[in-house]
Amino acid sequence: MNPLAPGLLMAPCSGELPPLEADLEKAIRERMQSIPIFQSLGFSQPRFGVGWFDCAVARNKEFDGIFDSFHGGMLMTAADSAAAIVSLTVWGAESRITTTDMNIRFLAPARSDVRLFAQAIKQGRTLIPVTSNFWRDDGVLVAVAQVTYMRLD
Repeated sequence: MNPLAPGLLMAPCSGELPPLEADLEKAIRERMQSIPIFQSLGFSQPRFGVGWFDCAVARNKEFDGIFDSFHGGMLMTAADSAAAIVSLTVWGAESRITTTDMNIRFLAPARSDVRLFAQAIKQGRTLIPVTSNFWRDDGVLVAVAQVTYMRLD
């Protein structure tokens, strides 16, 4: 049986998805607190489930790109970090994981905070491809990314 959410969501999710056990969520939150990039990225309002992660990502104007908008490299870093969290929801909070590849397509500028929803595309024994999508407050899709994580243990 596959515990992941059925189908991929291409819109911000406000509904119910497969939940995460409380102990695993606590362990993932603790691991996130121990990794400096998570504080730098400004993740807030996190929600976790089996094979998915949802949060707000704060725009820090100190890291803007040349078009007075959320820098694309920051969005890619957020997508990568969210995919790591998704992998931990499937393989466990203490799993040793690494990124194998990632790509992103920028669709619209973001001049404010964005909503990020990351979801496992497929759960494998050693690989998990994840889609990470970003939306502005007005519902416009800003970017779509795919990141693959590999389990090292």
